[in-house]
Amino acid sequence: MEPDDPLLRILACPLDKGPLTLLLSEDALYNPRLRRRYPIVDGIPQLLPSSGVRVCDDEHARISLRIDR
Repeated sequence: MEPDDPLLRILACPLDKGPLTLLLSEDALYNPRLRRRYPIVDGIPQLLPSSGVRVCDDEHARISLRIDR
């Protein structure tokens, strides 16, 4: 999945239905509102609620710095 992939515009977090951010370096989608990361496996986003992993405060801060650039 690439940053300009049109699929990114329609993908949403399964919990709050909000937009997700692509994390290229981690091959994952991220919801900064809920601080949940969803993996992308073989190019397929794993968007089941149980697939999301809550990230700690330090990791959220690190991810937020990369997103804001």
